[in-house]
Parts: sequence; C-alpha cells; structure tokens
Amino acid sequence: MVTFLPRLPGRLADVPTFDRAIGGAESNVACTLARTGHSARWISRVGADGFGDHLLAAIADCGVDVTHVRRDPLRPTGIYFRTAGDRATDTHEVAYYRAGSAASAMTAAHLDRDAVHSGRILHLSGITAALSADCFGLMRELTARRPGRPLLSFDVNYRPGLWREPSQAQALLELARGADLVFVGDDEARDAWGLHGARAIGEALPEPDLLVVKQGKRGATVFQRTPETGARRGDATGMVTGERRGDPTGIATSVRRAAVTRTATFVPSLNVDLVAATGAGDAFAAGFLSATLRALPVRTRIRHGHLWAAAALTVPGDLATPPGRAHADRLADLDDAAWERLHLGPGWTEAAASGRRADASGGRADASGRTADEEVRTP
Repeated sequence: MVTFLPRLPGRLADVPTFDRAIGGAESNVACTLARTGHSARWISRVGADGFGDHLLAAIADCGVDVTHVRRDPLRPTGIYFRTAGDRATDTHEVAYYRAGSAASAMTAAHLDRDAVHSGRILHLSGITAALSADCFGLMRELTARRPGRPLLSFDVNYRPGLWREPSQAQALLELARGADLVFVGDDEARDAWGLHGARAIGEALPEPDLLVVKQGKRGATVFQRTPETGARRGDATGMVTGERRGDPTGIATSVRRAAVTRTATFVPSLNVDLVAATGAGDAFAAGFLSATLRALPVRTRIRHGHLWAAAALTVPGDLATPPGRAHADRLADLDDAAWERLHLGPGWTEAAASGRRADASGGRADASGRTADEEVRTP
C-alpha cells in the first residue's frame, strides 16, 4: 500500500499534512532483504493508477523484482493513513482504505506457481489472508504442504480491525500450521487465540520447523524441531522474498513429518531509542530470513532479527536502512554481556556505513577502533 505519514503529532482529525511513503508487510520484507544484497521478488496486485505507479517504482528502486506484479484497471491501489504515535498505545490511529482494492482481488486461480516457487523462501503474511475470501483461499493454497514447495515463512501479523470475528482469527492458526517457519508476537497470540506465553504458543503450533515467538521488549524465543528419525531434504527452494536457488539453508521443507523433539532458544532484545514501532516486525522477519538464507545458527538468526528491528524502531517510517552485513555480523557475534550493553539510536546504520562502528568490547568506537565510553551507542 501507499502510506501517508503525518508531519505533526496528533489525531488524524487534526493533522493537516502528510508525507507519502510505501508500506505493506511483504513488500517491506522484500525491500529490506534486497537492500542487503539478497535477490527478492514481490508478487502482488496494484491498481493502474498513480499510486500503483509510485509503489512499483519505489519498490523496484530498492532492488526488488516487480515484474510479476499485476495491474488492475478496475480496482484502486490500497492506501492508509496513520498517526505518529506508537501502535501499542490507545492514541495510535490507523485508517485503512483497502476494501475493494486491487490486492484484495488476488485469487488462487490466478496464481503463477512458477514465479512463486522460483527461489528459496516464500514469505507470506496473515494480513493478506484478511483482505477477502479470495485472498484467504490463496493463502490456504500457498500454505498447503505439497512436494517441491519452497521453505514457507509465515508472519501471523494479526490486526484486530481486519478480523472482526473470533472464528476468523482462528483461521490464522490454520494457516500458520501449514508453514515451515512462523513469526508471531506473544501479544498477537494472546489477542487472536487466547494463548498466554511462549510455551503455550509452542504447544499450539507443533508443526513448523521453526517457531519464532516475539516477546516485545523482552526478546524472542525460537522453538526448533529436531527430527528423531529419518533425514529431511537438504535444500529449500522457492520465493516471494529471498534468494534464488542456491546454497542450502539448513532447514529444508518436508512433506512427511517425522517424530520430533524441540529445543528453545531465547535472545534478549536490544536497547534502542524508540522513534516509531511501525515496521519493526517486518524488519525482524527480514533479518531472521537473511541469516536463514546464510545458514547461520538459530541464536545468530535471532540477533540479526533484533538488529534489523532496531533499525526500523529508530526511524519514523515503515522502511529503514538495514545494517550492512559485515556490521550486523560483528554485532551479532558480541558476547552476552556486550550484547546487553548495546544501545542504538537514530541513524546508527548510516553511521556504521560511514565508518563508525560498535566495538565488541562494549564501548563506542570510530573507524580506528578507539573506544569512547563504556556504553555502546551508535548515534
């Protein structure tokens, strides 16, 4: 969608002017991955209007392949307005204008399976499932476990305003059970499914190979399936966001589900100077998927998710400049004490790109490595 961000704080009724930007869960993930060197394809539907032109140009400018986005001559591109406040507070307002949009007309009948399955990861969002009955049918088709499908990543992205009935929210659980990798916030699971705590969420979702439970300011817990018998296939194929066919990710998909045990890995969140929370969940998913494509250990994947979320938390819009790969790797390799001391503020990814870096000893350092103080803060 096209996003309109207020230039001043206050109610939507009072804000006179807005800045135009781009938004949308899947496109956010695709843009963020492409900005750090992964190949990414966005498959969607937009109107044959000026807003559609803007979306395609802006997303392509991030390095994303948009050649499989269809233009709808009869339906408009979706747009939304939001206030400058934090989504988690009662003062935050979002006004969606997406009913009858081009994206809401996506159907399983029009699915280009070759395009969807042409890379290594297929990333989906529960928001799309809420747009229409046809979109929900498309999500059911894509999350069905079938031979040869990509490693399927699903971000629950529960939005109460889009799921009016409790029975509809339960449908998200059905979709999540069909995925190989699931992202869900503990607050989302509580509101949508009545589940309290990471353990309860894990028990309700035993099917995914990896279940990422985001726990807000506390951190994130990942439950990883460990097959007890048999071996899974060694490569994962397919994409909407992700790299083209290539090196194995180490968590390949499987249609036959072996008996499993699970391990849990918790990594605390980073300390950040919050600007806006919008887009942080998409950034976390992109960071985790980037590390997954590189076959990094689960603990490191979580840290990359936290780092990329920190980039989004310290900017006002949906999209932030992600940390460079080398810089993110260096921070992800910090020992536990240095990780807990790390404190990131607005502009930290740009500062790193210009030569300033966070030093593994827990202090602030410039390009020469000289430590400036005890707390790491990359302004």
